[in-house]
Formats: sequence, structure tokens, C-alpha cells
Amino acid sequence: MDESIREVSAQVKEANATMQEVMREIGKVIVGQQYLVDRLMVALLADGHILIEGVPGLAKTLSVRTLSQAVNAKFQRIQFTPDLLPADVIGTLVYNPKDGNFTTKKGPIFASIILADEINRAPSKVQSALLEAMQERQVTIGDTTFPLPKPFLVLATQNPIEQEGTYPLPEAQVDRFMLKLIVTYPNKKEEKEILERMSGGKTIPVNPVLDPEKILAMREIMHRIYVDEKVKDYIIDLVFATREPEHYKLDILKPLISYGASPRASIMLTLAAKANAFLRGRGYVTPDDVKQIGFDVLRHRVLVTYEAEAEEMTSENIIQQVFEQVEVP
Repeated sequence: MDESIREVSAQVKEANATMQEVMREIGKVIVGQQYLVDRLMVALLADGHILIEGVPGLAKTLSVRTLSQAVNAKFQRIQFTPDLLPADVIGTLVYNPKDGNFTTKKGPIFASIILADEINRAPSKVQSALLEAMQERQVTIGDTTFPLPKPFLVLATQNPIEQEGTYPLPEAQVDRFMLKLIVTYPNKKEEKEILERMSGGKTIPVNPVLDPEKILAMREIMHRIYVDEKVKDYIIDLVFATREPEHYKLDILKPLISYGASPRASIMLTLAAKANAFLRGRGYVTPDDVKQIGFDVLRHRVLVTYEAEAEEMTSENIIQQVFEQVEVP
């Protein structure tokens, strides 16, 4: 192993011990949902945003709130509703009649961890205001542009079962999220543990073990994680197989894909794979890291045709076939 990779691996192992401690603190409150907690850590390290989809009552909001307690960062929950305005999210100018001047009132978006609850309940202009802030990492109020705090992590939730009174996110805006997670029900054993833990009427304390400065330092280490040329080519092949499936002996998928994954998918898949390797205590990325995180990066970036919908083929079915067909280095 190259000396520089050894050095990065040693730093990763040391920093990873803190991340495992964060996950243990979250585990005091959250039962099961290891997949969700793991992906929250990936987003925190890779500086990406997450869209979480799941039915009500699966601890989506609780997980995000507990994460903010464990990392000692400013947390804001924004409940998206049909009457919400962009100014309610980013802030506005307030006129002071005494001196005739305007003062800036910053909105709740000025926090390190934002929970955008039921993002699909707000109209498109509000969604756009949030998603622009996610992309640019800054907000303009009046004539002044304000940088958002670092780290800045948006975790948005949406409910898949209620469509009345909702405004689905356009595909171009969904692409801003690094990961889209599908959260499912716990098993019987986990549900019994949830029942016993949450029905006792006691508040479970969560100790802060991380601060924003440490997170930024960990990101510097994460960016130095080694990605071999063969792994980079594997990532490119996976993304291109969603655009040009016929070149990868996937002719059957050609009429099922409306749009393949964008170049942003290649970048996000590489960063998420690095973060995944970090959480496994390694200073280098393996094809398994790409496979483990690939569905969450690609499921919202591959758009299916009406023909695919008629055949009940989802983007996940297509991605599954891509991963099975593209040769692993």
C-alpha cells in the first residue's frame, strides 16, 4: 500500500472513532434505522443534502433532531405548508418607521442542520428558495448576500402516501439532493424496543460529541481518501449505462429510460463512496463502497418513461440491472 494511503488510513481510523461515537449517541434514541443513521453520517461527511421518503411515524424527524444534538450544531425545523412564503424560509427586510431604514431579519435557514419537514407541501417558489440556498450556500436578502453557516446540511422529508394538497418536487430540483432514502418499517424486535423505550415517559439525554470545526476537519481527511482509476472508470460506466444502456448490453432498458443520471451523479457517487469508506475506517475506496451507496445516489436521477410505468418498472429496477451488468473492476 502506498505510503500516502497508509497515512490517510491512519487519520481516517482515528477520526472514524468519533463518528462511531456520534452513531452510538444517536442509537440511544433511535432504535434500528441503521441504514438511515449511516446515510446521515455519509451526508455530513460528504457535504451533501438528503431527501427522506417514508410513511409517518418512522422517526425521520426524530433522527435528524437527535443528529443535531450529537454534533452540537444549530438546528432548525421548518414545517412546509401551502401558505408558506420564501421570506418565511430565507428571511426578509423589515421597515423601521422611526428612522425610515430597513433592517434584515434572517430566516430559519441560517442554521447548520435544517429539517425541511414535508417539503412537498409547500408551493414551488418556496421549494426553489430552499433549493437555491442548498446549491449556492448563500442567501440574498434585499441587496445583501449572506453566506450560510458551515457545515450546512438540509434534510428534507416527504410523505409518499398523501398526494392531495402537495406540490411534487421537479426532477431538476430533486437532483440537488445527494441522496434519496426510502425509509421502511422496523421489524418486530425493533418495534418492541421502540415501544419499551418511548412509552416510559423519560427523556433520553444525547451528549454532543462533535462540533462544526471537527466536521470540517473530517471533511478535509475524507477528500484525501484515495480513489483508484479503475474505481473512477467503474463510476463513469455506471452513470453512462443509465444514459447509453445499449453500449453496455442493456438494450432492453433503452425504451424504459427517459433521462439518465447527470454529471452531478458521478461527482456525488464519488464523494458518497469516499464518505462510506471513511465510515468503514479505510483510506481508499473499493467497488463495494460504490455499490453500497449507489442506489441512494441514483434512484432519483434516473427518470423512467411511460412505457416503464406501464410495465411497473421503477428507477430502482433499472439501477439494479445496471449494477448487475456493468463489470466490476
